[in-house]
Amino acid sequence: MPKSPAARTSSRSRSLKYILMLGALAALPAVTTDMYLPALPAVAEDLATTTTAAQFTLSGTLLGTAVGQLVIGPLSDRFGRRLPLLIGISMHIVTSLLCAIAPNIGLLIGLRIMQGFFNAAASVVAIAVIRDRFTGSAAAKLLSRLMLMIGLAPLLAPTLGQAVAGIWAWRAVFYALALIGVILVVIVWRWMPETLPPERRLPKKVKGAAKTGEPGGYRILLRDRRFLAFAVIPGLSMGIIMSYVVGSPFVMQEQYGLSPATFALIFAVNGVAMVISSQVNASLLNRFPSAGILRVAAPVLLLLAVILPIIIATGFGGVIGLVAGLWLVLGMLGFTLSNATSLALDGYGHMAGTAAALLGCLQVGLAGLISPLVGVFGGTALSMAGVIIGCAAAINLILATTPAYRRRGLRLGTSPNGTEPGDPTAQASGTAG
Repeated sequence: MPKSPAARTSSRSRSLKYILMLGALAALPAVTTDMYLPALPAVAEDLATTTTAAQFTLSGTLLGTAVGQLVIGPLSDRFGRRLPLLIGISMHIVTSLLCAIAPNIGLLIGLRIMQGFFNAAASVVAIAVIRDRFTGSAAAKLLSRLMLMIGLAPLLAPTLGQAVAGIWAWRAVFYALALIGVILVVIVWRWMPETLPPERRLPKKVKGAAKTGEPGGYRILLRDRRFLAFAVIPGLSMGIIMSYVVGSPFVMQEQYGLSPATFALIFAVNGVAMVISSQVNASLLNRFPSAGILRVAAPVLLLLAVILPIIIATGFGGVIGLVAGLWLVLGMLGFTLSNATSLALDGYGHMAGTAAALLGCLQVGLAGLISPLVGVFGGTALSMAGVIIGCAAAINLILATTPAYRRRGLRLGTSPNGTEPGDPTAQASGTAG
């Protein structure tokens, strides 16, 4: 029997609330990093330390997030999604409060590593919950919708952090992060249901998670070429994003002479590119498989990346030409991130937390390894463009050398043999909105 208009409206309202909740969770690590960016100079001055040491409070957070995902992912497969999530966010609150009163840079770095470790629970569980409830194009669509929330983090968080630090000094940023954690705990406690019932949880102990042949094992995932191929692509995409984030302040302000206010505006405009493309991707998934979209997006991304150094070297359009080129490159990432993530998770619904953890760790780890190359190669616009080209070329190389992808096109929702091996509980529970 068709749903009544009132029922459809209520269903859409619930879907929107669900997307907003998962999006807020997935964006917590990014908010934790980006809110803190404007405070770095003040931290170095107040704690009488070097710029390098102050910057390591950011690198430390990424390191903690990478390790945290590897630990929390299997825990969420063993004990359900809510408990690890609530504990992780609660500890995020505690470490945020401790960061606010840290007396020296060494302790602050240690606390930031712990903060990254615990708030990794938010992003891991958000992705695992999607895989618990959705498969195929529905999962890819929901991931695209989440990009809207995640994309807003680098747009709004630095501005909010600057406002907070400007009024109450840099330590207040951590009080604000603690408050965000409190709000998320209340939201999860009241409105987020448990999506992994006891009968679907892994019976093995967490310490056995890396052993061959045991469900939830990282070694199983690391031996799966198909999973690794699609798990590395989001990491390379994130490497492009972080290379831009790391390089653009120096390129725009020092090389092109823009004011901080103008740079902030351009940063926001470029962030909108990913938000728009991710929503276009969600609409395209109504008609095309995720792998088909990825097949087209990857070479287009490489072509646009190759055009970047040409714009820079010739000075075509000046700063406007550079911004336009970056806008198009960043926009293509809305098509690579969510589709590759869905393809990586496909076939691992029975260990979604573990798979999401390894995928997230690869994202953070690759981004952390790739982004410093911008500075190593000179910190100029050309070095930034060179790193972007390298990442785009690697994405295309991976797709070209993944046998199952080349042979079948991998319609989303099936593994190479058309099934989800070892995943008897996989469910396609409707659409993602």
